[in-house]
Order: sequence, then C-alpha cells, then structure tokens
Amino acid sequence: MVKCCLLVLALATTHSPVAPAVAGAAAPAVAAPGTTTLRPHSRAAEAKFQTLRVEAAAILSARADANSLATAAALRYAGPGYGEKTVGLDLKPSALELAARASELAPQDASIGWLHLQLCSGTPTCDIRDVATVLRWVDADNGAAWLQTLATAQKDRDATEVDRILADMARAARFDLYWNRIVVLMVDALDAAHDQLPGGFAGSDSARLSAVSGVAGGEIIPPFTALAEACRESNASPERRELCMKLSKTMQRSDTIVAQMVGFSIERHLLAPDSKEARAIAERRHVLEWRAAAAAKFDNPLLPWTKNARARARLAEMRARPRQEDVCIAILREHKVALDPPEVHP
Repeated sequence: MVKCCLLVLALATTHSPVAPAVAGAAAPAVAAPGTTTLRPHSRAAEAKFQTLRVEAAAILSARADANSLATAAALRYAGPGYGEKTVGLDLKPSALELAARASELAPQDASIGWLHLQLCSGTPTCDIRDVATVLRWVDADNGAAWLQTLATAQKDRDATEVDRILADMARAARFDLYWNRIVVLMVDALDAAHDQLPGGFAGSDSARLSAVSGVAGGEIIPPFTALAEACRESNASPERRELCMKLSKTMQRSDTIVAQMVGFSIERHLLAPDSKEARAIAERRHVLEWRAAAAAKFDNPLLPWTKNARARARLAEMRARPRQEDVCIAILREHKVALDPPEVHP
C-alpha cells in the first residue's frame, strides 16, 4: 500500500502557500493514511475500472439514503481518473443533482454539505453562494466553509471583502475538511450495497477503503490558492497579517493533515526565516509528517491476507476520532511506538 507520507507530501506541496505555481491544482491521486489508490496501470484496466465505477454510481443513485446518494455523487463526479476535477460523463442524474438530493435528505450533515460544496466549486456552471451559505449555517464554527467565497473575492481583487472573509475565518473555532467522516460514510455506503455492486469493484474492506480514499483525495481537498495569495499580501497590512496568523494556528489543529500542513506553511511565511518561532513551526511540521508515515507502516502488512483486518482497524479508529492525526497517534500507541521522531525525543 502507498504510505500516508504520499498524502502529506503530495497534497501539502500541491496546496502549500510556498508553492504558488501549483497551489490551485486539483489534489493528485494519492492515498489516505494506510491506503493505496486504486488507479489502473493500463488504458484497458482504466477503462474497465471507469465502467465499474459508473455502474456502481448508478446502483447507489437508486438507493434512498443520503450516504448512498453522496457516494454516488462522488463516484460519478470523479471523471476519467482520480484527482481530476471534471464531471467527464454526461450521466443523469448528475453528480451535483445527487449531492443536492443527499443534502436534502441529511440537511444537518456537514460532511455531506462539504462534499456538495466541493463538487459545486469544481463545476464552472455551479453557483456556490447558496451551497456555501447552507454549510456555514449548519457548521458555523468551521472556517473552511469560507474558502470558496474567499476565492471569489480574491479573484475580483476586492481587498475589503477579502479582509472581511478572513476575519470571519479567523474567528471560527475549527478548520475542518471532514476527511474521516466522508471516507467512513462512503465506505459504509459501498459495504451496504456490496451484494449489488459489479464484481471487481470495492469487493473487500481493503478495496473499499482504497477506492474511497482515491476519490476523496481528489474531491474533498480544496485548493488553497486564494488563501495563500491573501496571506502573502499581508506584508502590506498588519491587520491582515494578524488575521492570517490566527487562522494558520486554527488550521494547524484541523481534522485533515493537508490543512494542518498548509497552516504550518502560512505561519512560517509570516515569520522571520531564522527566528526561533520559524524553527519551532518546522519541527512541529516534521513531527506531523513523521507520525503519519510511521503509522502508515502498520497498514502495510507482510501477510497479504491481513489487509482487510488492517483496513477494518483503521476504519474503526476513523469512526472514533474525527482527526486524521489522532488516528495516526492511536495506531502508534497501539503498537507502542514513540509519538515523536528519534531526533526530537531520543
């Protein structure tokens, strides 16, 4: 399996404020902690897998529960390859229609609202305003719900509106992308319909977790371009610098490792390069990377027949803990491994 460090390094590089040229790119096809993406290695295999995914989405779209519809939306939206933000196929109901129906069935489920917002923001013809407003109403403490609105203000070069949105984001208590919640609900939806799904698609616990993680990696991680640009401009505005600093610290406690990494990058950019504070930020980021990679080693069993048991164990931790980092910590503690790298605490 592909280790979690690929998720951390690839996504963090993609969205990091210190890499503006690629900061707005869609998330690459990488795995969640302890999983591998299910990306075919040949055109024929990719075409077959695409067909299976389309069939699975159609089966799930016929079910009446919100989780199945949300999963169908994600599968239908993913397009010809994981990590590509394109609808690709003209199928009905569309991914956005499925996501909207899921949101209507579960109006208080912020994770489904987030998925709906992400699919909308990645579709040029979709107006994000209503979807974003609903999510902010459902989860008012989540600053991430303002990201797409910030992107619009930044694109329009409306400095006053950018400052207002940054202030709202900085006041929020959390910055969550709902990674664990969305992955779990999608795995559960596939499991509930496993006897109806086409053969060869998500037929085991390990395969379900891998397939879902590939889709999630491309669809629920937003671009951080606008936020990076706004905070880079903070050099000319002490007030904005303060807002970005406060927001970066909230992001460092995010439920998703990628957002934590971006938070570290934003704060480090705002500090003097050789300062004590900058060195402390670099050390904290290193610890996070090490924890993710160390925990991932236990998801790569030497005995292949234990893969499903390992997948179930990780999913159990994901159900119990909303934060990715906390899942990594729990796995390390279970295996009696130190939580810090040797060079930090010998």
